[in-house]
Amino acid sequence: MIKLLASRLLYTIPVLWLVVSAVFLLIHLVPGDPIEAMLGEGAAATDLQAARHAYGLDQPVGKQYLQYWNGVLHGRLGQSIRLNQDVGRVIWERYPYTLRLTIAALVVALLLSIPAGVRSAQRRDRWDDRVLSVVSLFGLSFPNFALGPILILFFAIKLGLLPVSGAGNWEHLVLPAITLGGALAAILTRMVRTAMLEELGQDYIRTARAKGLSERTVVYKHALRNAMIPVLTVVGLQFGALLAGAIVTETIFSWPGIGRLTITAISNRDYFLVQGCILAIGLTYIAVNLLTDILYAAANPRIRQ
Repeated sequence: MIKLLASRLLYTIPVLWLVVSAVFLLIHLVPGDPIEAMLGEGAAATDLQAARHAYGLDQPVGKQYLQYWNGVLHGRLGQSIRLNQDVGRVIWERYPYTLRLTIAALVVALLLSIPAGVRSAQRRDRWDDRVLSVVSLFGLSFPNFALGPILILFFAIKLGLLPVSGAGNWEHLVLPAITLGGALAAILTRMVRTAMLEELGQDYIRTARAKGLSERTVVYKHALRNAMIPVLTVVGLQFGALLAGAIVTETIFSWPGIGRLTITAISNRDYFLVQGCILAIGLTYIAVNLLTDILYAAANPRIRQ
C-alpha cells in the first residue's frame, strides 16, 4: 500500500507542473495589459511602469516563470493585481465554499444514482428500467447552465421555496448542488446499473440466494459492495468535472467560490490570481484521485499486491 501511494504521489508532480506551466504561458500569451486595465487607459506612463515593476511584470516571461515557481515552493502565490490582496488568502477564503458545493453535489449524485442504478439492474428490460434509462439520458443531455436557471425560475421565483442566489444556510446550497450533481447522477446511474448486472450474474450471488439470504442482503451487502469498485474510479475521475462545472454553477447562483473567482480573475487578466486558482483546483483534483486510489485498493485487495 505504501509503495502504491508513493508511486501515485510521484505521478502527480509532473501533472501539476504541466497544468500550472500551461496556464502561466497561455495567460501571458493573451493580448492585453493587466496593469493598464487596472489603472485605466488614461494613466500616466510613469505610473504604468511603476506598477509593472512592483508586480514584476516588466521582466522577461522566463524570469517571471522561475520567480513564480520559487514563490510557490516557498508558499507565496503572489499579490492579486485587481484586489491588491495576497492570492493565498483570497483563495483560502473562497475555497471552503467550492469544496462545500462540490461535496454536496457528489452526495446528491450518489443518493440519486445508487438506488436508481440498483433498481434498474433488478428490473432489467422492464418499464421502470426503461424509464430510468430515459431519465438518465435526459440528465446527460441537459447542461447545468440550462438546468440552473430553470430551477431558479421554478423553485425560487415561482414557488418561493428556496433563495435565488448567494451563500448562507443550507437552503442556499440546495439548487446549486442539484444543478451540479444532476449530470453526475445520470452518469453514475448507468455505471451502477452496468456493474450490478455483471455482479448479479456471478456464481457467489446464486450461492447466497441458495443459502436462503434475503434479496435485500444479497443485493446491497454482497452485489453492491463489489459493484462499487468500478464506480469509485468513475467518481474520482468525475470529481474534476464537478470542479469544472462549479465555475458555471457558481456564476449562475452567485456562489462565492473559486470557480466564480477564476472567471473574474480571467476577465480582469489578474495573472497571479488565475494561476493560484488553477493551482488550487489542480491540487484538489490530484488529492481526490489519490484518495480514490486508496479507496479502490481498500475495496479490492488484489490492487495492493
